[in-house]
Amino acid sequence: MGFFGPSKREMQARIDALESRSLENPSVSLGDAKAFAELFGSWHSSSGVEVNVEKAMGVTTFWSGVNFLSATIASVPLYLFNVTDKGQEKAESNPLYGILNEAPNEEMSSFKWRQLLMVSQLHDGRAYSFIELNKAGRVMNIWPLEYAKMTVERKDGRLRYVYKDDGRTIVYAASEIIDLVWSPKSDGIGHFEPIHTLKNALGLSIAMEEYASKFFQNGGVPPLQLIGPMNSPGAISRAKMDIGEALKEAKRDHTPILPMPLMHELKQIGFDPEKGQLTEARRFQLEEIARILSLPPVFLQDLTHGTFSNTEQQDLHLVKHTIRQWFRRWEDELNLKLISRRNRKTRIRFDEDELLRGDFKTRMEGYAAGVTSALVKPDEAREAMGWTRVGGAADGLFMQGAMMPINKLGEEPVQPQGNDDDAA
Repeated sequence: MGFFGPSKREMQARIDALESRSLENPSVSLGDAKAFAELFGSWHSSSGVEVNVEKAMGVTTFWSGVNFLSATIASVPLYLFNVTDKGQEKAESNPLYGILNEAPNEEMSSFKWRQLLMVSQLHDGRAYSFIELNKAGRVMNIWPLEYAKMTVERKDGRLRYVYKDDGRTIVYAASEIIDLVWSPKSDGIGHFEPIHTLKNALGLSIAMEEYASKFFQNGGVPPLQLIGPMNSPGAISRAKMDIGEALKEAKRDHTPILPMPLMHELKQIGFDPEKGQLTEARRFQLEEIARILSLPPVFLQDLTHGTFSNTEQQDLHLVKHTIRQWFRRWEDELNLKLISRRNRKTRIRFDEDELLRGDFKTRMEGYAAGVTSALVKPDEAREAMGWTRVGGAADGLFMQGAMMPINKLGEEPVQPQGNDDDAA
């Protein structure tokens, strides 16, 4: 089994003579964003800046958001549960449990696999994995597939996935592919590619970052116009070189005095970064990218409006309104493709409680309240804290014995009546 798919023998048996998906193919629409990306590798925003994955990831805010979301989804335990009359129990004896939570294949960990797919979704809007089955029809490995090599189409009413790799074409059925989509289109086949769809917002961030870099590279000096008598192209060139050398020398020696040729002066052109509110504009772009990724700005390291109380509330906002929707995308797709639709006794689920843990004192008080009210077993609380179970009485439920119905308060307790033999 190779890293990006099945063995050569399996691939050869599934090769299908399909036409290349390119703009030269009359069946491919000229408005196909993916075909354009494959041809040119990037798009241009309204700011005139070229936008592609590498440039988008060069924006620190976008980099931070992508890495934060991908690492968060990859770090939360992903469990397989058996649903019983008593609730949910971890199906640790099922081989699929280890595949999901430890290693989907022999070449990568579960963390790496999930982070890889999350990054692909945040870059391209979609991520794929091939499900390798053994002869008994059980899941043996899960292999990630490259987004750029996959085309999704419907033929004869059936959804299928066409994968081109090293000149070979492999056609997968829908049941063989884990297909994670960020924002699907109305036809149920296509999807929105974030970097293409949001190229103007990302392009503005790239443009401002490039301008700021060039501005400070030039010693913080804005573009200048040299005014004065210049009787020949040679004189213009010499004056330009003299001023350039004078600016470099002033920057190097930290000297505020700049020598000028006789009867010449410098005049600023372009806009002043301070007057153009470059800092405020870059902060606004940070908020724009936070909107794109549905992240509170505090998780992009922007504490401008952060306080102790609202930062804690943003933790809850993150889990409820951002992370939970990603969990649901993953859970629904994995349950659909890895477990039979008829099987209601086995489910795949992220351990969301891992993200909702408070500080040590709060957690201990919460577990204590759960134990004394018969909601949590002592051993369950120990396991949640990462401690070993002790068994015995700790595997049972407890209730405080002093509690009474409110309408019985103030009444004398009824003494048990013994028989004559007991009295004797």
